[in-house]
Amino acid sequence: MKAIFISYNQAFGDEVTDMLEAQGQRGYTLWSDIQGRGGIDGEPHLGNHAWPTMNCAVLAVVPDDRAAAILEEAARMDRESPDLGLRAFQWNVEQAI
Repeated sequence: MKAIFISYNQAFGDEVTDMLEAQGQRGYTLWSDIQGRGGIDGEPHLGNHAWPTMNCAVLAVVPDDRAAAILEEAARMDRESPDLGLRAFQWNVEQAI
């Protein structure tokens, strides 16, 4: 199994969770109204007067054979709206109960 963490601008709204569902992924954990700044070229999303936007994040534990398609869709979303900011990360899940 793989864990996929996606951090994204709140302006994406439900698009990320809709994408997970379209990929056959039912389960996930969602955090909203989180702060952060991209490590490459992203602007801060801090929810204050200088940087008013906020981020969301989702974590999904997926079967190995579903992970690549989810990451590809996340990359497509980022390419289509590069100014918003979306990053996805994958790592191995050693055990789940």
